[in-house]
Amino acid sequence: MNKTQRKEENKKMNERIINKLKEIELKENVRILFAVESGSRAWGFESPDSDYDVRFVYVRKENDYLKLNTYRDVIEWELDDVYDINGWDLQKALKLLRASNPALFEWLNSPIVYITSPEHEELRKIAEHYVDTKKIAFHYIHTASNNYRNYLRKEEVKLKKYFYAIRPILAERYVLATQEIPPVLFEKLMDSQLKEEDIKKVVMELLARKKVTSELGFEKPNECLDLFIKNEIEKLKKQANNLDSSNFTWDELNAFFIKVLEKQ
Repeated sequence: MNKTQRKEENKKMNERIINKLKEIELKENVRILFAVESGSRAWGFESPDSDYDVRFVYVRKENDYLKLNTYRDVIEWELDDVYDINGWDLQKALKLLRASNPALFEWLNSPIVYITSPEHEELRKIAEHYVDTKKIAFHYIHTASNNYRNYLRKEEVKLKKYFYAIRPILAERYVLATQEIPPVLFEKLMDSQLKEEDIKKVVMELLARKKVTSELGFEKPNECLDLFIKNEIEKLKKQANNLDSSNFTWDELNAFFIKVLEKQ
């Protein structure tokens, strides 16, 4: 598939996804505040046959939040080989934002946006006030540790799993260096945080292969990457332990929630 064909296929897929989101709004009687791509496509290291991980935040009518028979705070719409579509109620999302939830930060800053709104832009700015560096750092170090332990300490490893260990390491480096939400795109993280040229060269070669191959298969572990991941996990864990946690108020989140409901 050449670039023109790929661009046309991406355009058609975006239209299909937006139509599915409009269907959700109609059938669930909700308004989607924003919908984005998450996972490998948002990170920029998808394979040609990667599925579409669509995530959204929605709000119901004001009276729906006053009923005794409350609704679930998630909508799980579609899960198959092509689509993985689900979303969170705004009330749930705001509670998770106060807890400095890294997944929500990534949704809010995804480079691939299907639906947006003024509330989306306002919520992105509010999120900057709820960055608990310690919580975010531990999230990323646990993600890197789990991927390293479960997938990369074997005689043969699935090469794509290296990205799922290295990306959170670079994200944590970013958080520790800036006290800010890390970029979603993997290559931006690399440009900012991966200064080891030998590691960067190997990662770039793997990235180029992944983008044109349906699946990076099993191969012998890469000793250079293994040593880098192992050492970074140990070092970053010590740094995260020395951080202080933050305690955020509800005031700004409550005000935003009430303002959104008044528009419904």
